Amino acid sequence: MTQENDLHHIYDLELSDKEAFYIGKIVAQWGALEHEVFMQTIETFDDDSKREIQLPKAMNNMSFTSVLEQWKERVVNNCEEKQRTVLKEQYDKIRHYQDYRNTLVHGMWSWNPEELNTITTTRIRKKEIISTKFKSDDLVELYTQLARINFNIRYPDGAEELYQEKMEQGSYISRRALSMFTNSDVADDWLSFPQ
Repeated sequence: MTQENDLHHIYDLELSDKEAFYIGKIVAQWGALEHEVFMQTIETFDDDSKREIQLPKAMNNMSFTSVLEQWKERVVNNCEEKQRTVLKEQYDKIRHYQDYRNTLVHGMWSWNPEELNTITTTRIRKKEIISTKFKSDDLVELYTQLARINFNIRYPDGAEELYQEKMEQGSYISRRALSMFTNSDVADDWLSFPQ
């Protein structure tokens, strides 16, 4: 059998386009969240003496939960009160949504003909079987919550902090707009899904 023929034999998870779209957006938002938490935390180890910094084992980035705890201790707990309140709320939300993210990423997908508008993920954690049901609107809501968390951990002082940063950077154009103006192949990759 040739490699070309092998391409016809693929496994279909039977996720709707909207479900797959938002699962991808959730995974991307979570990756951005982990990166920002890691970078904010690693900056607290900065040493002006230019010596090599010995990072704790928790910062080897093998366990996001460990990095998250370092972030809470080194970043959140050391902010001014207003920022600390915002970041503490984000920490609590991250902890809340972490199981949902893990279920989406590490779960085995299935669907039931009697509940066509629902998908189920099942995963094993130690000796526990965890099944979680999602509707497409649940995925939209999770994506929205993660996008808000991402904004708030970057700009705990709110939109004014974002605008100040943009003013200091000077002009800015989004990837989507730049791809459209330059006729890049990626310009056609943006899809619209009704909310």
